[in-house]
Amino acid sequence: MIAIIDYGMGNLHSVSKAVERLGYQAKITADAQEILEADGAILPGVGAFGDAMQNLRNTGLDEVTKFYASSGKPLLGICLGMQLLFDESEEHGRHAGLGLLPGNVIRFQGDYKVPHMGWNKLIFRQPSPLFEGLAEGHVYFVHSFHAKPQRESDLLATTDYHQNVTAIVGSGNVYGMQFHPEKSSDLGMQLLGNFLNLAVSREAVR
Repeated sequence: MIAIIDYGMGNLHSVSKAVERLGYQAKITADAQEILEADGAILPGVGAFGDAMQNLRNTGLDEVTKFYASSGKPLLGICLGMQLLFDESEEHGRHAGLGLLPGNVIRFQGDYKVPHMGWNKLIFRQPSPLFEGLAEGHVYFVHSFHAKPQRESDLLATTDYHQNVTAIVGSGNVYGMQFHPEKSSDLGMQLLGNFLNLAVSREAVR
């Protein structure tokens, strides 16, 4: 079972439906035990970083998510959910994140359109099980803030929007996608499918 972590700010149903379309069982849940028992977990998110962290803290799901990550089972953050994996964001002040990946989240700065919205090509920066059998292609972004990983090794894929922009991150069993894979046509669904396969494969070898 794949847990979709419900902390009140996610695109929960579109992610859940995408997981089910790929042939996996999904459950939208805020129950700690259900999350911790899941084969894989997804942290979605739409909205402001500070509000999201406050919701996670108020429900205790911040500690549940950290404990889940420490279990070694695959965890995926999507859009705001990816940003929450980092140490800090400057969105509407400074807010501490989950601290699962070192780095911070900053606003786009420059004489160009913000938010970054639309289809952009992924550039794979290093091998990852998420990329198994896939070629670089376009996915759909909507964001005004972008992550700056502290470790180069955590940067799995970028896109170009007036600069190199973090698109996919990963360290160990913790992954993040800045774009919405469930809204990104075939490539997005294939990337999500490869993440889900990691959870199922891990379950099979335990």
